[in-house]
Amino acid sequence: MNTLDAIRARRAVKHYDPDVVMSEAEIAELKSIIRQAPTSFNIQNWRFVFVKDKDLRAKIRAVGWDQAQMTDASHLIVLCADVQAWAKEPIRYWEDAPKEAQDFLVPAIGDFYGGREWQQRDEAMRSVGIAAQTIMLSAKAMGYDSCPMIGFDADAVGEIINLPKDHVIGMMIAVGKAKTPAQGKGGYLPDDEIFFEDKF
Repeated sequence: MNTLDAIRARRAVKHYDPDVVMSEAEIAELKSIIRQAPTSFNIQNWRFVFVKDKDLRAKIRAVGWDQAQMTDASHLIVLCADVQAWAKEPIRYWEDAPKEAQDFLVPAIGDFYGGREWQQRDEAMRSVGIAAQTIMLSAKAMGYDSCPMIGFDADAVGEIINLPKDHVIGMMIAVGKAKTPAQGKGGYLPDDEIFFEDKF
């Protein structure tokens, strides 16, 4: 499936066939694609918790509005981000770059994020959002369905997955095979409410 077809075909699927499980090779492929999602300054601040343990998934479902996809889908991925990634040995993000690029970019990371907690959190959420779309479109291209979710108690989920103090949860995504088709799309706002040229 090409990218444009995947974008048009992707739907938030709520009901999954619990007997369909993605293979380890498919998960490895999905992980390799997820790593292609861009991050500002290449800080790679996203973190992905693939929750496989059935008991943990049941606990997450209990604090997640009892959404069946949390336990029935092949995989449940908690998308997190390290808010402090920008400050953790930033040379790592550019170790393969030419020295002149390192000399410019590595200090720029600290200049951009240092002392700007709002910017750090905003960047975390931007990175999670980009990665989420990468996951959903990749899953669709691989013949699977997905569902992005924010309907859960983030603090409770953080405890269940041992979320580090300097990390945040952006969302969860269920990935698997639809048991029943997704509902039709709800409708679109008119173009003149969405698209503008030069100014509002």
